[in-house]
Amino acid sequence: MSSLLTNSTAMTALQTLRSVSSQLSTTQTRISTGQRVSTASDNAAYWSIATSMRADNAALSAVSDSLGLSAATVDTEYTALTTVIGDKDSGLTKLQSLLVEAKTAGIDRSKIQADVTQIQQQMKATANAATFNGINWLSTTATTPTTFSLVSSYSRVGGTPTIGSITVTTANYSLYTSAQGGILDTAGSTAPSIDTMSISALTDSAADQPTLDGYIAQVTAGINSVASAAANLGAVKNRLSTNTDFVKSLMDSVDRGIGQLVDADMNQESTRLSALQVQQQLGVQALSIANNSSQSILSLFR
Repeated sequence: MSSLLTNSTAMTALQTLRSVSSQLSTTQTRISTGQRVSTASDNAAYWSIATSMRADNAALSAVSDSLGLSAATVDTEYTALTTVIGDKDSGLTKLQSLLVEAKTAGIDRSKIQADVTQIQQQMKATANAATFNGINWLSTTATTPTTFSLVSSYSRVGGTPTIGSITVTTANYSLYTSAQGGILDTAGSTAPSIDTMSISALTDSAADQPTLDGYIAQVTAGINSVASAAANLGAVKNRLSTNTDFVKSLMDSVDRGIGQLVDADMNQESTRLSALQVQQQLGVQALSIANNSSQSILSLFR
């Protein structure tokens, strides 16, 4: 039946064209954004998972930054400790050799003391300068925290986040403290602290020689303690480096996981775009033909 009011063929062609146009709009959006799931309406489950994973990645990025700051802090303290240990020309190593030299009979110990004093001052200056971002573990005050937590990792199981950290105990690395309780400013049982010891008044007498031996033993113990502190910091430094590499790899893995969920396959989308463009052109043509069919009704009234 030919109807002037109802053109079913045109209605069918219009519905098809609407469907093709909608699919074409979706495909163009995927191509422009690079994502097949860019809003919650595209796929609520995948969008929710991807959003949570992006939040996790932001937290991991913050952990990576924190690891960088922590590594710089540890490196500063480690460098200062190795400087304090020194070598044959500086630091505790040189101080030990000077005290052994002071055991020589008839030597002018006041002149050796001049070198000792310079080494003592240099070690203290090195400890005071070992500051990064306002943190100093080698020269501490009463307000210095007893422990520091270095953020090292982040993970989330379900809705529960867990932040891992490396705990550093300040007392293990303190060379000087406000209460004279550090490695270099604590007095020994038979000798003053390394920071204050003086040999200028000592002589070759049998009474002074044991005192000098006590000084040497004190410095030797100090070398061992500082070396142990440096070794501990070296281990912390290696752990931070390992964690930094792991966090970066983990961020890449999360990015890949998000991509699997929401990224568009551009090969597939380009193929679909070409097909839909052809379908749209055919739909326009079909609608045009259907609309023209009503013109044939006029011939009935000529």
